[in-house]
Amino acid sequence: MTLLNVAEICANTRTLGPGKRFVIWVQGCCFNCPGCVSPDWIPQKQAALIEVKKLAEVILSVPELDGLTVSGGEPMLQAKALSELFVELRQNRDISIICYSGFKLQELRTKNNDNINKILSQIDVLIDGQYIAELNDNQGWRGSSNQVVHFLTSRHQQEAELFLERKRDVEVHLRNDSALMVGVPPQQFKRDFHQALNLS
Repeated sequence: MTLLNVAEICANTRTLGPGKRFVIWVQGCCFNCPGCVSPDWIPQKQAALIEVKKLAEVILSVPELDGLTVSGGEPMLQAKALSELFVELRQNRDISIICYSGFKLQELRTKNNDNINKILSQIDVLIDGQYIAELNDNQGWRGSSNQVVHFLTSRHQQEAELFLERKRDVEVHLRNDSALMVGVPPQQFKRDFHQALNLS
Protein backbone atom coordinates (compact mmCIF):
# COMPACT_ATOMS: atom_id res chain seq x y z
CA MET A 1 0.00 0.00 0.00
CA THR A 2 1.57 3.27 -1.15
CA LEU A 3 0.75 6.49 0.69
CA LEU A 4 0.98 10.08 -0.54
CA ASN A 5 1.74 12.78 2.03
CA VAL A 6 -0.83 15.45 1.14
CA ALA A 7 -0.90 19.03 2.43
CA GLU A 8 -4.21 19.98 0.81
CA ILE A 9 -6.61 19.07 -1.98
CA CYS A 10 -9.20 20.94 -3.99
CA ALA A 11 -11.67 18.84 -5.95
CA ASN A 12 -12.92 21.56 -8.30
CA THR A 13 -11.07 24.59 -9.63
CA ARG A 14 -10.43 26.41 -12.89
CA THR A 15 -7.43 28.46 -11.76
CA LEU A 16 -4.54 25.99 -12.14
CA GLY A 17 -4.86 24.73 -15.69
CA PRO A 18 -7.38 24.42 -18.49
CA GLY A 19 -10.87 23.19 -17.65
CA LYS A 20 -12.24 21.76 -14.44
CA ARG A 21 -9.35 20.40 -12.37
CA PHE A 22 -8.64 18.46 -9.20
CA VAL A 23 -5.58 19.84 -7.39
CA ILE A 24 -3.22 18.10 -4.98
CA TRP A 25 -0.59 19.97 -2.98
CA VAL A 26 1.96 17.61 -1.49
CA GLN A 27 3.64 18.27 1.87
CA GLY A 28 7.39 18.89 1.99
CA CYS A 29 9.83 20.87 -0.14
CA CYS A 30 13.62 21.01 -0.40
CA PHE A 31 13.89 24.53 -1.84
CA ASN A 32 12.38 27.08 0.58
CA CYS A 33 12.07 29.80 -2.09
CA PRO A 34 11.80 33.32 -0.60
CA GLY A 35 8.26 34.61 -1.09
CA CYS A 36 6.78 31.12 -1.50
CA VAL A 37 2.99 31.32 -1.65
CA SER A 38 2.68 28.10 0.41
CA PRO A 39 5.22 28.32 3.27
CA ASP A 40 3.20 25.96 5.49
CA TRP A 41 3.78 23.17 2.99
CA ILE A 42 7.59 23.49 2.93
CA PRO A 43 8.42 21.51 6.12
CA GLN A 44 9.11 17.86 5.38
CA LYS A 45 6.75 16.48 7.98
CA GLN A 46 3.75 14.19 8.01
CA ALA A 47 0.50 15.85 6.94
CA ALA A 48 -2.41 13.73 5.66
CA LEU A 49 -1.32 10.31 4.46
CA ILE A 50 -3.68 9.10 1.75
CA GLU A 51 -3.58 5.73 0.04
CA VAL A 52 -2.86 6.16 -3.66
CA LYS A 53 -5.65 3.88 -4.87
CA LYS A 54 -8.24 5.59 -2.67
CA LEU A 55 -7.08 9.01 -3.85
CA ALA A 56 -7.39 7.88 -7.46
CA GLU A 57 -10.96 6.73 -6.76
CA VAL A 58 -11.81 10.12 -5.27
CA ILE A 59 -10.34 11.97 -8.27
CA LEU A 60 -12.11 9.75 -10.79
CA SER A 61 -15.43 10.19 -8.96
CA VAL A 62 -15.53 13.94 -9.70
CA PRO A 63 -18.05 14.48 -12.52
CA GLU A 64 -16.94 16.14 -15.76
CA LEU A 65 -13.34 16.42 -14.58
CA ASP A 66 -10.86 17.59 -17.22
CA GLY A 67 -7.62 17.13 -15.36
CA LEU A 68 -5.35 16.94 -12.34
CA THR A 69 -2.77 19.53 -11.25
CA VAL A 70 -0.07 18.64 -8.70
CA SER A 71 1.94 21.23 -6.81
CA GLY A 72 3.27 21.61 -3.31
CA GLY A 73 5.60 21.36 -1.63
CA GLU A 74 7.85 19.53 -4.09
CA PRO A 75 6.07 16.72 -5.95
CA MET A 76 9.26 14.96 -7.04
CA LEU A 77 10.12 14.18 -3.41
CA GLN A 78 7.16 11.78 -3.54
CA ALA A 79 7.85 10.39 -6.99
CA LYS A 80 6.96 6.77 -6.17
CA ALA A 81 3.48 7.57 -4.87
CA LEU A 82 2.75 10.10 -7.62
CA SER A 83 3.95 7.80 -10.38
CA GLU A 84 1.58 5.10 -9.10
CA LEU A 85 -1.26 7.63 -8.86
CA PHE A 86 -0.74 8.84 -12.42
CA VAL A 87 -0.61 5.31 -13.80
CA GLU A 88 -3.78 4.41 -11.90
CA LEU A 89 -5.58 7.47 -13.29
CA ARG A 90 -4.42 6.91 -16.84
CA GLN A 91 -5.49 3.28 -16.76
CA ASN A 92 -9.04 4.44 -16.04
CA ARG A 93 -9.42 7.76 -17.88
CA ASP A 94 -7.48 9.95 -20.27
CA ILE A 95 -7.40 13.09 -18.14
CA SER A 96 -4.92 15.93 -18.41
CA ILE A 97 -2.08 15.96 -15.85
CA ILE A 98 -0.07 19.09 -15.01
CA CYS A 99 2.78 19.05 -12.50
CA TYR A 100 4.88 21.81 -10.93
CA SER A 101 8.45 21.20 -9.77
CA GLY A 102 11.32 23.31 -8.46
CA PHE A 103 13.68 20.94 -10.26
CA LYS A 104 14.54 21.72 -13.88
CA LEU A 105 13.44 19.16 -16.45
CA GLN A 106 17.05 18.40 -17.38
CA GLU A 107 17.88 17.76 -13.71
CA LEU A 108 14.99 15.33 -13.44
CA ARG A 109 16.02 13.48 -16.59
CA THR A 110 19.59 13.06 -15.34
CA LYS A 111 18.55 11.69 -11.93
CA ASN A 112 18.09 8.25 -13.49
CA ASN A 113 15.16 7.60 -11.16
CA ASP A 114 12.59 5.13 -12.47
CA ASN A 115 9.71 6.77 -10.61
CA ILE A 116 10.57 10.26 -11.85
CA ASN A 117 10.93 8.91 -15.38
CA LYS A 118 7.50 7.30 -15.04
CA ILE A 119 6.03 10.64 -13.89
CA LEU A 120 7.54 12.43 -16.88
CA SER A 121 6.08 9.80 -19.21
CA GLN A 122 2.59 10.28 -17.75
CA ILE A 123 2.20 14.06 -17.44
CA ASP A 124 1.17 16.46 -20.18
CA VAL A 125 2.77 19.63 -18.83
CA LEU A 126 5.68 20.22 -16.45
CA ILE A 127 6.17 23.73 -15.07
CA ASP A 128 9.73 23.70 -13.75
CA GLY A 129 12.15 25.90 -11.83
CA GLN A 130 12.23 27.55 -8.45
CA TYR A 131 10.10 30.60 -7.73
CA ILE A 132 12.06 33.89 -7.85
CA ALA A 133 10.00 36.77 -6.47
CA GLU A 134 11.94 39.42 -8.43
CA LEU A 135 11.00 37.65 -11.67
CA ASN A 136 7.28 37.47 -10.95
CA ASP A 137 5.86 39.02 -14.14
CA ASN A 138 2.22 38.55 -13.10
CA GLN A 139 1.44 36.42 -16.14
CA GLY A 140 0.16 32.92 -16.73
CA TRP A 141 0.16 29.81 -14.60
CA ARG A 142 3.84 30.01 -13.73
CA GLY A 143 4.97 31.94 -10.66
CA SER A 144 7.98 33.73 -12.15
CA SER A 145 9.38 34.23 -15.65
CA ASN A 146 12.39 31.94 -15.09
CA GLN A 147 10.05 28.97 -14.79
CA VAL A 148 9.63 27.04 -18.02
CA VAL A 149 6.42 25.43 -19.25
CA HIS A 150 7.30 22.12 -20.93
CA PHE A 151 4.59 20.58 -23.08
CA LEU A 152 5.55 16.91 -22.80
CA THR A 153 2.57 15.85 -24.92
CA SER A 154 0.60 17.72 -27.56
CA ARG A 155 -2.57 17.93 -25.41
CA HIS A 156 -2.18 21.57 -24.33
CA GLN A 157 0.19 22.97 -26.95
CA GLN A 158 -2.61 24.94 -28.61
CA GLU A 159 -3.28 26.61 -25.22
CA ALA A 160 0.30 27.76 -24.61
CA GLU A 161 -0.73 31.40 -24.18
CA LEU A 162 -2.90 30.43 -21.20
CA PHE A 163 0.12 29.01 -19.39
CA LEU A 164 2.35 31.95 -20.26
CA GLU A 165 0.24 35.07 -20.68
CA ARG A 166 -3.26 34.71 -19.21
CA LYS A 167 -4.42 37.17 -16.59
CA ARG A 168 -4.04 35.57 -13.19
CA ASP A 169 -6.94 34.89 -10.91
CA VAL A 170 -7.54 32.96 -7.73
CA GLU A 171 -10.43 31.25 -6.03
CA VAL A 172 -10.96 31.36 -2.28
CA HIS A 173 -12.60 28.18 -0.98
CA LEU A 174 -14.09 28.65 2.48
CA ARG A 175 -13.71 25.81 4.96
CA ASN A 176 -15.19 25.38 8.42
CA ASP A 177 -12.46 27.34 10.17
CA SER A 178 -10.16 28.43 7.35
CA ALA A 179 -9.93 29.49 3.72
CA LEU A 180 -7.94 27.88 0.89
CA MET A 181 -6.58 30.11 -1.86
CA VAL A 182 -6.33 28.27 -5.18
CA GLY A 183 -4.38 29.60 -8.15
CA VAL A 184 -1.24 31.59 -8.90
CA PRO A 185 -1.98 34.88 -7.12
CA PRO A 186 -1.70 38.18 -8.98
CA GLN A 187 0.93 40.62 -7.74
CA GLN A 188 -0.18 42.52 -4.64
CA PHE A 189 -2.96 39.98 -4.03
CA LYS A 190 -2.03 39.48 -0.38
CA ARG A 191 -1.97 43.24 0.24
CA ASP A 192 -5.29 43.80 -1.55
CA PHE A 193 -6.89 40.83 0.22
CA HIS A 194 -5.90 42.11 3.66
CA GLN A 195 -7.13 45.60 2.78
CA ALA A 196 -10.50 44.16 1.76
CA LEU A 197 -10.73 42.22 5.04
CA ASN A 198 -10.00 45.39 7.02
CA LEU A 199 -12.74 47.26 5.17
CA SER A 200 -15.41 44.67 5.89
